[in-house]
Amino acid sequence: MDRVQGDVGEVTRLLRAAHEGDSAALDRLVPLVYDDLRRLAQRQLEHEYGERTLSATALVHEAYLKLGGRAMAAGNRAHFLALAARAMRQVLVDHARDRKAAKRGGGLWERTTLTDGVWVGEFDPDGMLALDEALSELVPRQRQVVECRFFGGMEEQEIATAMGISERTVHRDWVKARAWLYRYFHPEATG
Repeated sequence: MDRVQGDVGEVTRLLRAAHEGDSAALDRLVPLVYDDLRRLAQRQLEHEYGERTLSATALVHEAYLKLGGRAMAAGNRAHFLALAARAMRQVLVDHARDRKAAKRGGGLWERTTLTDGVWVGEFDPDGMLALDEALSELVPRQRQVVECRFFGGMEEQEIATAMGISERTVHRDWVKARAWLYRYFHPEATG
C-alpha cells in the first residue's frame, strides 16, 4: 500500500516537474503508469466488435504518442489517466477511419505501429465512427465522463478526482450521457 501511495505522489511530482520544463520527467513517469495504461488499453479493447484490431501494447504506445505534450497538463495520476483514455479513444477512431478508407480503395499504404507493426484481426469501423460522432454531440463534461468511464474503465471516484468535480456530478453526468446515447442509437425505442 505504501508503494502505491508513493508511486501516486511520485507521478504527481513528475507531472509538475514536466510542466515546469524538466523534459526527462515524462521519461521517468512512464514506467510508473505503464501498468495502469495497459489496463486501460485492455479494458478498451474488450469493447471492440469482433476480433481485436490492436494489441494492448500497441494501443498504449500509439495513445502515448497522440497524448504528446498534453500529458504535462495533468495535475495528478487520475487526470493523466483520463487524458490517456481520451487519447486511446482517438487512436481507435483514427484506426476506424483508416479501415473504412481502406475498404473504399484508399488502403494503398500499409499501417504499422511503433511496436510490432501488426494490427490484429477485424472490428466494426462504422460502429466506432458512429460512437465518436455521438460523443461529439454530448455536452463536453458528459463526453469526458463517458471517455473516462467507457474508454478508461475508471470508477466515479477516479473520474471525479481527474476532473475536479464531485462524485455526485460524475454520477449524474454518466446517467444523463447514457440515456442520451441510448436515445441517439435507438430512436425507435423512445418514440
